[in-house]
Amino acid sequence: MTPDTKESVFSASPKLDPRLRALRAAATQGRDPATEDETLNLLLAVARAAAPSRILEVGTAEGLTSVALLQECAGARLTTVEMEEERWLRAKENFSAFGVADRVNAILGDAADVLPSLEGQFELIFLDGPKAQYIHYLPVLKRLLPPRGVLFADDVLLYGWVDGRVPVPQKRRSIVLRIREYLNAVSADADFITSILRVGEGVALSVKR
Repeated sequence: MTPDTKESVFSASPKLDPRLRALRAAATQGRDPATEDETLNLLLAVARAAAPSRILEVGTAEGLTSVALLQECAGARLTTVEMEEERWLRAKENFSAFGVADRVNAILGDAADVLPSLEGQFELIFLDGPKAQYIHYLPVLKRLLPPRGVLFADDVLLYGWVDGRVPVPQKRRSIVLRIREYLNAVSADADFITSILRVGEGVALSVKR
């Protein structure tokens, strides 16, 4: 890879609706930062390749990634789970504004309680909720994936703490240990093919056999 090629790769931005791009830029300055550009680019590429009819998202925030996924995957339906009511309400407003509300099942609740109650399967699962809970969600997420389904877990390297590039602050050691448990479990599971990528804050991309 030449320096020029490397620069073009790392500066690549997702091709989004201008209104969505503006909202993402505003979110970056707020309390609910949007998914990083290079992470969203990868997620949308995976979504296009997987061509899911049903998508599950854990961690809605303002619903901007949800909208991007639905714009990329024509005809897909999305179930998304958010535990903070303020975020959930903002997301519902965005779903209506972008004309995708009829394709979204937006659930207000704790994913630990909601996920076991879901029925059917989802060809693509975007995991972006509480990081310490990833390991606890894994068994039910595995059940919700069909063969060849994709589990896309975001923020799994978390500022370089998880892979040891950056020293872990004392108060963050517990969450780092939980993320490492998740990575070890999903990597060791013979029912998954998993790659851990240094994209954004780290992505664990797992395909169910």
